[in-house]
Amino acid sequence: MHNKATVLITDAVHPNLLSGLTAAGFECHYLPEIDSKKVPDMMASYEGIIINSKINVDKNFLDKSPNLKFVARLGSGLEIIDLDYAREKGVLVHRSPDGNCDAVAEHAMGMLLSLANNLCIANFDVRKKIWRREALRGWEIMGKCIGIIGFGYTGTAFAKRLNGFSVKTLVFDKYRTGYSKEMLNVEESTMEQMFDEADVVSIHLPLTAETKGLVNDEFLLRFKKPVVLINTARGEIVKTDALLRNLDNGKVLGACLDVFENEKPETYTDEQEKLFEELYGRPNVLLSPHIAGWTHESKERLSALLLKRIIDKIELC
Repeated sequence: MHNKATVLITDAVHPNLLSGLTAAGFECHYLPEIDSKKVPDMMASYEGIIINSKINVDKNFLDKSPNLKFVARLGSGLEIIDLDYAREKGVLVHRSPDGNCDAVAEHAMGMLLSLANNLCIANFDVRKKIWRREALRGWEIMGKCIGIIGFGYTGTAFAKRLNGFSVKTLVFDKYRTGYSKEMLNVEESTMEQMFDEADVVSIHLPLTAETKGLVNDEFLLRFKKPVVLINTARGEIVKTDALLRNLDNGKVLGACLDVFENEKPETYTDEQEKLFEELYGRPNVLLSPHIAGWTHESKERLSALLLKRIIDKIELC
């Protein structure tokens, strides 16, 4: 790639990414407030684009980007990029899942501890001068079996956070084996073992055709013990209606959700409006607005890793 390649940046990034790209000879157009609908028609003049989640790099987008050499994704999820067509067009795809995996792991850990100890309810009670000590008696994760589904960067980081809590950590990853040799505190598991033993299950999977809707009635009913569900991965992995039904029947004791099937409340259908209102009203459900990987440190780390990967590929060309 020649110097002075033009790069469009459509989301907020750490200043180090801008300065680093400029120093490497790129011309950067930093437009974090841009309307995503306008981007495809602007792409003819760009050789690179750096995105977070609002841009869908599909076939139409790539066809309108004749000079595109790379797409760089801040974070991990690649479901918004047509990887096969990008490969066919010779477009490199960079990502930085190791940039915010620690932030996601800490967030998942914080949500679990907050739910177990009723901290959100207790916080608002005390502010109202309500003192319900017995009603807010919590439970400890010590001695529990924690199941982790998916053992990439975030699953691994979450397992590390469980060290010191005296828990049994079961891990299932369909596409990896041998990881327990690297992490002595985890046990490689089958899903059958996890269904038999888990008290808590944490999802750390990408969104693919295989994982979409994975957590449904059939999945949840297979757990022998009532479980707490944590999802800091992708909202469409968990069927919201199935989660509600299993909260009602006691198969799910509680849930920690940072991601949702629809994360744009202004677009809710009438059915979704009712579904999410019911979810939001549950005292045993802890919610956050897709911010698990959204820390000050991860913003800097994501940018630094993407910069290195972009520059390294250029130097190899």
